[in-house]
Amino acid sequence: MKSIRSLLVIAALIFSACEKDNYDGPTAGLSGSFIDGDTKQLIEQDIIGGTQIELLEHGYDPVEPFFLIVKNDGTYENSMLFENMYTVTPVRGNFIPIQPQELKIAGKTKLDFTVTPYIRVLDAQVTKSGTIVTAKFRIQQNVTNNVKKIGLYVHSDSRVGEPLRLAAAEQDINAVTNPQTVYTLSINVADHTSTLKTGKKHYFRVGAQIDAPSSKLNYAKAVEIQL
Repeated sequence: MKSIRSLLVIAALIFSACEKDNYDGPTAGLSGSFIDGDTKQLIEQDIIGGTQIELLEHGYDPVEPFFLIVKNDGTYENSMLFENMYTVTPVRGNFIPIQPQELKIAGKTKLDFTVTPYIRVLDAQVTKSGTIVTAKFRIQQNVTNNVKKIGLYVHSDSRVGEPLRLAAAEQDINAVTNPQTVYTLSINVADHTSTLKTGKKHYFRVGAQIDAPSSKLNYAKAVEIQL
């Protein structure tokens, strides 16, 4: 009899373990933009290794952070979050760091971040002549740190940037810059025939990086050029 009773107990435990849980699925979402406080323009990002948004959901100990990826145009969206209070912190950005904030996420919640980019890439013009693609631009620093480098990056993907490129022209600066200085960078397509295919559309984007811990590049918008 004992063995039969034990089998019944085990069967009950297995059945209860297989029952559908009563937890509701995620019903909330968070979206928004990173906006330059002066120009009111979106702040361009790297899609790889760029800005992320750290979320700490309240009510758990210990709290395990998770992260939202910011798109290369400076927007973000996640529609699979649980309704709750969160601590929201942008991290590893290409702008002057801002403080965390507490936010109730319920339904379709929108949160824009108004920030100051480390650098503004101004008046960027990218043109092609023969096999040479040339970028001319100015840069405006918003912090006193040296500008580390500038670069022109090309890829067949419109999310082109320093970590996503088929070819690049970079120049070390390592100095405070004059916002009136016009910089010129060029890529000769003929030097990259194994990666840059003539007759195909490619995207070129100008970037500049400040010399600060964990800083990311600031960018102008990508320009589409037929090679």
